[in-house]
Amino acid sequence: MPTFYDTHAHLDYPDFSADLAHVIERARTAGITKIISIGTELESSKRAIQLSEQYPGVFAAVGWHPGNAAEAPEDLRLALRELVRHPKVVAIGETGLDYHHLPSAKPECTAADDQRFKQKQAIIFRQQLEVAAEFGLNCVIHQRDCLEDTLAQLQPFAERVRGVFHCFVDNPDAMRRIVAMGSLVSFTGIVTFKNAQSVRDTVSATPLDQLMLETDCPYLAPMPFRGKRSEPAHVKEITAVVAQVKGCSLDELSAATCATAETFFPRLRSA
Repeated sequence: MPTFYDTHAHLDYPDFSADLAHVIERARTAGITKIISIGTELESSKRAIQLSEQYPGVFAAVGWHPGNAAEAPEDLRLALRELVRHPKVVAIGETGLDYHHLPSAKPECTAADDQRFKQKQAIIFRQQLEVAAEFGLNCVIHQRDCLEDTLAQLQPFAERVRGVFHCFVDNPDAMRRIVAMGSLVSFTGIVTFKNAQSVRDTVSATPLDQLMLETDCPYLAPMPFRGKRSEPAHVKEITAVVAQVKGCSLDELSAATCATAETFFPRLRSA
């Protein structure tokens, strides 16, 4: 059976607190041999590390999600430097920018609040890029409704830090710009949705050695599980569609995506 990795999961979320051991066993049975649990702030990152210590096939990424920027400390770097020393921390993230959910969506907030929020996102994104460059790690990047600003912030670090733009739903032209910078894209269960032909078009255009696979669980369960809790075992459903779109076998997709993941996350090779 071909094996695959789930390169973006949120195993520390409460959704998995009652049955995590079974979730990880189901993933193993489905051929998903390595899972990266992604931090969204410092405590979440610490939980991801704890899970990596508990389960051999689990690894951690540590970082601060842009959607949580308002709660971030003024300087993340010292705390992140301590966390990334753990041997099973494979990346910084998830980090990046998000202009989809802004304060002005609330009646009491204004455009000025939006600008302050964007500025804070930019500050913590840069801090995380700095730590990634310092420790020779890459970044898991969250980007929503702000591709130009995200690429502009990444560009000065492009020779030292690569990014994987996770849950990628943008068009082939955006993908090509990202790949030209030396970064990658990653696809979720969205590729299986009936109304996601545009995403499948981007999958088709993406070189086989420039993409990774993920669930972003507990979100975005693929068909036929849409609307339910997603989990790492569902990478299997994602691979079936991606292989069909790419016109390759599951063995070829396994070899390509696992090699790409191990190159992008070198510490994955250590276990």
